[in-house]
Amino acid sequence: MPLGIKIVPQNNQGLVETFSKYHRSVSSGFHFYLPFVQRIRTVSLAMEPKSLPNYSIITKDNADVSASLTLNYHVTDAVKYQYENTDSVESMAQLVRGHLRDIIGRMDLNEALGSTAKINQELAVAIGDLTNTYGINVDRINIDELTPSTAIQEAMDKQLTADRERVAAIAKAEGEAKSIELTTKAKNDALKATAKAQAEATRTRADAEKYRIDTVQAGLSSADEKYFQNQSINAFSELANSPTNTVVVSDNQIGQLGQLPVAGKLLKKGADD
Repeated sequence: MPLGIKIVPQNNQGLVETFSKYHRSVSSGFHFYLPFVQRIRTVSLAMEPKSLPNYSIITKDNADVSASLTLNYHVTDAVKYQYENTDSVESMAQLVRGHLRDIIGRMDLNEALGSTAKINQELAVAIGDLTNTYGINVDRINIDELTPSTAIQEAMDKQLTADRERVAAIAKAEGEAKSIELTTKAKNDALKATAKAQAEATRTRADAEKYRIDTVQAGLSSADEKYFQNQSINAFSELANSPTNTVVVSDNQIGQLGQLPVAGKLLKKGADD
């Protein structure tokens, strides 16, 4: 019986079947087999991407979100991958979706939307090594998109708008209150400054008056009798130039009026009249 020839490409593994039953594995390269009795299946060991789009999940607070994720996997056990599961890739995808539903189902909507990195880590740990079950290992998994439903998005937009308006109103009120506070403070400072200036002016005038009185008193305390006589002469001189013709003096000074030249003139003038 002529032999068949099978070339197993690089980074692939060959599975030799005899009468449709697994017989042995062969590595990449040139191989012979018996036609009609044997055949060689090839299984790729290279890393392959897998996309899981638009997967609906309900969060802890009953919000509907749509999750889209991608993962990279490679076959680690070609025999289990090929013979122990009818579709190892789909089985792996269902397992990933189940763990994702469980992880997000324990989170509130806001927590889930802000924790994609945490979800990726928990999902990678939950999946673990699938070699013993599906002959596959997941090398990388990532949530590309986590989107709330249209109704929830509209509600979130309304809430966001209301929050922005509330923050703007609070900021405006705080600005107005600050303006009133600064204006009141400025007015109070101006009143205090004016009162302080007036008090300083009053104190200055009082000091000046005190200085004048102290100076006059100091001068009077050192003045002799001649000074007062001179003052009397000046007073009588001014009296002589006025229309007044009556002079009131004390008894102890009336005898001295004749000694004053001006008083003498006044008395003489009164006698002539």
